[in-house]
Amino acid sequence: MSDKIKTIGVLTSGGDAPGMNAAIRAIVRKALAQGVKVKGIKKGYQGLLNEEISDMDARSVSDIIQKGGTILGTARCKEFTTEEGQQMGAEICRKHGIDGVVVIGGDGSYRGAQALSKQGINTIGIPGTIDLDINCTDYTIGFDTAINTAMQAIDKVRDTSSSHERCSIIEVMGRNAGYIALWCGIANGAEDILLPEKYDYNEQRIINNIINNRKKGKTHHLIINAEGIGHSTSMARRIEAATGIETRATILGYMQRGGSPTCKDRYYASVMGAYAADILCQGKTNRVVGIKHGELVDFDIDEALAMQKQIPEYDYEVSRILSM
Repeated sequence: MSDKIKTIGVLTSGGDAPGMNAAIRAIVRKALAQGVKVKGIKKGYQGLLNEEISDMDARSVSDIIQKGGTILGTARCKEFTTEEGQQMGAEICRKHGIDGVVVIGGDGSYRGAQALSKQGINTIGIPGTIDLDINCTDYTIGFDTAINTAMQAIDKVRDTSSSHERCSIIEVMGRNAGYIALWCGIANGAEDILLPEKYDYNEQRIINNIINNRKKGKTHHLIINAEGIGHSTSMARRIEAATGIETRATILGYMQRGGSPTCKDRYYASVMGAYAADILCQGKTNRVVGIKHGELVDFDIDEALAMQKQIPEYDYEVSRILSM
């Protein structure tokens, strides 16, 4: 353990994700086991600038692993995107004796961690986002819970859609990434899956697909629409007008971020949190923790942010064939 690291801070930033609490718990307890003090920073970078900072011990993270959301809270902070805000954040860290910070969040959170690192504060990022849109890792905390929540909701909508012989458009989250839509589309047996990375906005093709399926005797039609495409309600109106088939839109929204995390999310959040504490205590900085081929890895934040993630072509082709 580096002599430089005596106290670390932990914060959650951006959108909350199930499993963040498991990561916080692991960070705190792994650091304490190495004789390093831990301070919790509430409400992300906004809380850092407001000095909402308090000591954490093993009891602080008792009975939280099963809880959704984040006990530290989270918020967006425009001020921290400025150099003045970043300098202030680093000075506040030094004022409170914080040598390094673990940041749990998505790519926007990483940019904040990157900025703190440039100001001389050791930083480690952990991928906490339901969107699975960070290229340097095969897994992001919250994804598994989100897709299971969405899958169960879609099953319920499909039941009533079949009873009424409707077409249903179900919009799932994911920002500009289509991973939730792809996974749910395959898992729920959707007839059409609309992904931001692949959709050509040829709505007539979807209409023709619905009409042809109805002629073959199919009594319902399920479309999974990604948030990055959106406009599900207006799309439903157009499809109903073109096909004469009752069409309804359901936007699942923020329910996908909530709820008790799955075993997979608790497990990966715990091991990534512990690993982040380890490498921070070793004196590493400007790094992002991830999972690659089942193994813990870490990358330079600059390198991680420059990577581009694409929908796997084989998976997408499978989704198209299975929807026939």
